[in-house]
Amino acid sequence: MADIRMPQLGETVTEGTITKWFKQIGEPVREDEVLFEVSTDKVDTEVPSPAGGVVTEILVAEGATVDVGTVIARIGTADAAPVASASPAAEPSVAERPPAVSAPFAPSPAVEPPVDELAGMAPIAAAPVPAVPSAPAAGIAPVLSPVVRRLIADHGIDPATIAGTGLGGRITRADVEARVAAQRPSTPPPQQPPVSAPAPAAAVGAPAAAEHGAAPRAGNADVREPINRIRRLTGDYMVASKATSPHVLTAIEVDYENIERVRRAHRDAWKATEGFSLTYLPFIARALSTALREFPYLNASVGEGELIVHQQTNLAIAVDLNFEGLLAPVVHDIDAKRMRAIAREIVDLAGRARSKQLTADNIVGGTFTITNAGQYGTLMQFPVINQPQVAILSTDGVSRKPVVITDAHGNESIGIHSVGVLALAWDHRAFDGAYAAAFLNRLREVLQTNDWEAELA
Repeated sequence: MADIRMPQLGETVTEGTITKWFKQIGEPVREDEVLFEVSTDKVDTEVPSPAGGVVTEILVAEGATVDVGTVIARIGTADAAPVASASPAAEPSVAERPPAVSAPFAPSPAVEPPVDELAGMAPIAAAPVPAVPSAPAAGIAPVLSPVVRRLIADHGIDPATIAGTGLGGRITRADVEARVAAQRPSTPPPQQPPVSAPAPAAAVGAPAAAEHGAAPRAGNADVREPINRIRRLTGDYMVASKATSPHVLTAIEVDYENIERVRRAHRDAWKATEGFSLTYLPFIARALSTALREFPYLNASVGEGELIVHQQTNLAIAVDLNFEGLLAPVVHDIDAKRMRAIAREIVDLAGRARSKQLTADNIVGGTFTITNAGQYGTLMQFPVINQPQVAILSTDGVSRKPVVITDAHGNESIGIHSVGVLALAWDHRAFDGAYAAAFLNRLREVLQTNDWEAELA
């Protein structure tokens, strides 16, 4: 008998909503065959069965929300007696449900600053929806994902008054936001001072604040916004990580001129062939796979009184979700992939993260994490370790700077090169400063001396 549990689909996700069972009690299911669909704050995905057999119990009905790790079904042998399915029940309100308990850390994505130039990918097409929205049948609680349920509760809306446009009449986030927008008054309330028209972006020399996630202005009055659930959970995880690991920061400057020459020579052909820009990120990821093989204690996790050194390198890369949250999808077994394949997978995963098309396998199992704020020109940042991993690398801004160049005869001159900083946050329980510094030195050496022309062949 195999227990089927609610999976953890993201580091800050602590619960999920069963939106559909693809198998019923008594039906056979193959290993890796889709068993159910789950919706969370970050991912809507179909989950394959971890074992083959016959569905003997369904413990959580469609529309119910349970914590990560909860047993939701059982699979047994063909001769196992089936048990009656869980009866559908109305979803308790947010006020009635106890707060979710944070799940233990696992080698999975970090909540960190944004990845570099991965925006602009075309999202994967969503599943087709009915031409005419249909509302849930009377007396049956609508299936609501956690994010939709929270929006409805925050705005005090009766879900029965919302016509869902999702599959089978399911209420989507867009449906709730449209309803909220429709019930806003067209003019400011009398007690509020009138809002003056904003100056054009060109007049103030910067994009409009709304483009950067800033709160809208209402005259001179302060705007109070509750800290949303994702931010609260992110804070909890970061505080727990700081309390768990003795964090140390070690940084090193890298001369990227060797890479920059290759990028300049190949960027047009690369863009025409691949459909996306050739950034520094795949070069760094490829160099990491080499350096981590030589310094295996960085590709590790902390267990109960032990250091678990992973034999496979699974690189998690933080992706910003339009300033609304973050995910770190994982490039699995990066050692077995050349740079072009790594670049393609990074872009694919980032695009699917932003269009909520990731699967459970895409966001678990990370053994080392990269966070990249370089697109904003950062000098150096101190990231927080993604527990139970032992290190996280920040790849910061690259800019043109004067450097000292030494020729084969020892003569020095000044040149202009592309230079940037790599900052490593690491866990002092796993190793000491000399080991971390030697790793960064080796990573720099690979970046500066590797035959990158051959990598692109």
